[in-house]
Amino acid sequence: MSVAFPRAARRPTIVLRTQWRADETKRDPYAHYARGVTAIFIHHTDTPNGYDCADVPRTLRNLYTGQTRDNKWGDLGYNFLVDKCGTVYEGRAGGADRPVVGSHTLGFNQGTTGIAAIGTFGRGTHVPAAMEHAIAALAAWKLGLRGIDPTSKVLLTSTNDKSRYAKGTSADFDAISGHRDGYATNCPGEALFARLPAIREIAASLQGRSPRAPTGAARAASLRSLQQSH
Repeated sequence: MSVAFPRAARRPTIVLRTQWRADETKRDPYAHYARGVTAIFIHHTDTPNGYDCADVPRTLRNLYTGQTRDNKWGDLGYNFLVDKCGTVYEGRAGGADRPVVGSHTLGFNQGTTGIAAIGTFGRGTHVPAAMEHAIAALAAWKLGLRGIDPTSKVLLTSTNDKSRYAKGTSADFDAISGHRDGYATNCPGEALFARLPAIREIAASLQGRSPRAPTGAARAASLRSLQQSH
């Protein structure tokens, strides 16, 4: 039985894999799925920022080749990618509206979505407003499918000792977190990491929520919504 949540946000326009011409013969033919998405991890691709947005499909194909052939992740690690013009691209195969398990945050891929900002966002780098808003809109939609407040805390359990937490350890995360929150890395860069509070607030507003501080009660309600849907 499907469950309707009152905080669903509109699905943003997403450029699909067929549109950026992903070679489907390169990837693992079988997608893996979680029970639902309860958190978002934000990344950057650590690639040059001076690109033309019209050339992004070629960048995606290069990333795809590297992450399947060189990293042996079976596909793109990220579920979605966003360029500086605010265009959202489908990353890992399996269905943009489904809880596809990616390879983006070691120890915390299960039940999360990885969104990568195309570029490098070290300290002092400008984060384009269009990119910021697109990330927020995508996060609002994915979290809204399970009624998760983007400004809330969620409980995640590590599946790998190489993450920041030993395997089996549970910890509270922001519903929209940075890669560095789960793994020892600088990703998504100081500049983008500093924008995460604003991105959370934009995402919450896109779900129709009033600005407010996250509470433990809100987190518990979100987790109950996820549990009751299965």
